[in-house]
Amino acid sequence: MGIKGDKTSQDSVISAELIVEKLAPIGGVSSKKMFGGHGLFHEGKMFGLIDSKGGSFMKADDSNRDGFIEKGSHQHSKMPYYSIPLDVFNDQATFIEWAKVSIAISK
Repeated sequence: MGIKGDKTSQDSVISAELIVEKLAPIGGVSSKKMFGGHGLFHEGKMFGLIDSKGGSFMKADDSNRDGFIEKGSHQHSKMPYYSIPLDVFNDQATFIEWAKVSIAISK
C-alpha cells in the first residue's frame, strides 16, 4: 500500500472504487483502507492493492509474473505485487482474467 504514515489520497479512493466496480462480474471483490492505500480482496483473501497515490497492483507468482514483466509492470517494493498494465486494465475481459489468476494465487 503506501509508505508508513502516508495519508489516503483521493486518487487511491477512486482507483479502489473503479477496480471493485470493474471486477463486479467476478463477485466477492471488495476493498479496505490499509496503510494509506487500499487492499483488494476476494472473499477475504488479499489479491491486489492500491498504493497511497492510486497505483494499482495485483499479486503475482511464477505462474503469471512473466506476463506482468513483459507488459512493463514494476514490482511494489519487495512485495509479490506488480503494477497493472494500462492495456490490461482497459481491456475488460483481459483484466478480469488477470484478476482471476491473482485471486487464485491468493487462496
